Amino acid sequence: MSSSSAASGISPIADAAPLSLCAREPFVPADRLVAEMVPPPRFDSVRFATYIPDPNQPSQTAAVGVLETFATGLGGAHAAGTGKRGFLGFGRGRAPKTPAGPRGVYLDGGYGVGKTHLLASLWHATPAEPALKAFGTFVELTNLVGALGFQKTVQTLSGHRLLCIDEFELDDPGDTVLVSTLLGRLVDAGVALAATSNTLPGKLGEGRFASVDFLREIQGLSAHFRSLRIDGDDYRHRGLPQAPKPFSDEQVTKAAYATADASLDDFPHLLAHLAKVHPSRYGALTDGLKAVCLTDVQPIPDQSTALRLVVLADRLYDREVPVLASGLPFDKLFSEEMLNGGYRKKYFRAISRLTALARDAKSLVETA
Repeated sequence: MSSSSAASGISPIADAAPLSLCAREPFVPADRLVAEMVPPPRFDSVRFATYIPDPNQPSQTAAVGVLETFATGLGGAHAAGTGKRGFLGFGRGRAPKTPAGPRGVYLDGGYGVGKTHLLASLWHATPAEPALKAFGTFVELTNLVGALGFQKTVQTLSGHRLLCIDEFELDDPGDTVLVSTLLGRLVDAGVALAATSNTLPGKLGEGRFASVDFLREIQGLSAHFRSLRIDGDDYRHRGLPQAPKPFSDEQVTKAAYATADASLDDFPHLLAHLAKVHPSRYGALTDGLKAVCLTDVQPIPDQSTALRLVVLADRLYDREVPVLASGLPFDKLFSEEMLNGGYRKKYFRAISRLTALARDAKSLVETA
């Protein structure tokens, strides 16, 4: 028996003591960031045919039709590149026509209406090699720019047929200018764009910043997209039982020892550790985990910590990692002030996803 299991007083059932997120400080090379710009494991097998529209929400069915047509239209030569040679690659072909109208689609709707499912389905349906399509969250895109530099990012993505950006949210004017400029360069290079968000492009930043420069950048950015409103309720909780209440510390610890490749961490310590790891590495932080077990879940103390937890929740949800916890219920993590502030949609999304993962983790206690 290991010293850690002996100290806990719990006989280990798994081959080894639980892992610890707090013990991990992953390094992620830039080439991995590029290679991993594909739909996350949760969305490997999704397709338009597997999306189940709410019969009471016709906008969901309409969105599927628009996106299927959009994907079909991306099957020809690159809008600004691969049409430069003639038949069989010899000679000089006709210059490609500039596509009419916006070179992107923008899926707007609340959390849990299936926007990411549709975005990943568009990626899968686009008739191009995976290396010519990129898929990532807004945070992952900004992290890529940070890792590669702006010009290298433009060069890397300019040859792509499609760039999909999930959870497109602008948190400060600096990111607004950066992403607006990047997408403008990519559109000029012939890259088609698709994005999801909880806010219409013309209203990004509403309730957060009021500077004239910020609003001007938003208006220029919104011109690149055709907006598709997707109404509906959160499918993660539609017709499902209420999420399980938090378990005791002993139950969580026992389940962690009984589950292979599970991690076990004290929640306040994990929050402190996240401050030491760049959010671009949160995906790598969860590599190989089959479950995350947390004890002593407490209210989030400040907004910076809350935003880091949102990113971790997204990475865990993408990878379908169940989250078993003791302490405070996940719907009590964020203060009323946070839930009524400019980042409220991020926090509600995190609550929705953590609740779904907590439901997935219930069986860990039952089988421990």
